[in-house]
Amino acid sequence: MNDLANDAANADQPILDNQNPDNQTLEEVRDNFISQWGAFGGQWGINRTMAQIHALLMTGVDALSTDEVMEKLAISRGNAHTNLKELVGWGLVRIISKRGERKEFFEAEKDVWKIFTIILRERQRREIDPALSLLKDCHENTKDLKGAQADAFRDQIKELEQFVGFARNIGGKVGKLSYGPAMKLASKILG
Repeated sequence: MNDLANDAANADQPILDNQNPDNQTLEEVRDNFISQWGAFGGQWGINRTMAQIHALLMTGVDALSTDEVMEKLAISRGNAHTNLKELVGWGLVRIISKRGERKEFFEAEKDVWKIFTIILRERQRREIDPALSLLKDCHENTKDLKGAQADAFRDQIKELEQFVGFARNIGGKVGKLSYGPAMKLASKILG
């Protein structure tokens, strides 16, 4: 194939000049970010691979197929598929159809405020709401118990319930704000 035909055949494929030091630096920095985002994910209550897939898609320009995610992160098909579906379920990733392709492609939400509010909503649903339910159950199940220890337990549970309820209400209100009003509110509160 001559150079002109070769150029035409590869016109749709992105060109990354690995000889260019800037591209190597970008790739290294991006790889490090993806790795570190995965480590943070474990601290946020999601698994490392889910966080790495999110970072890969969030920092990329193009939507990726499951096969591309597998290749870039060196993970199994099952691991990629499970975590991509979980990210779609959270609302952090969308499935994209490409004309003429049978594969599914995935792209991440890139608006950081939307990412924050999605994560806030999911954390509330998965962590805050069950904690609040547990506290209410504990209070209800001990309301008829007598004695100093029972009273002290109920008082502590009630304080925890009030605080968790307060935190949930604040989170719900912040999650409904758009970015601009949220930043104005934060500026007023934080000075």
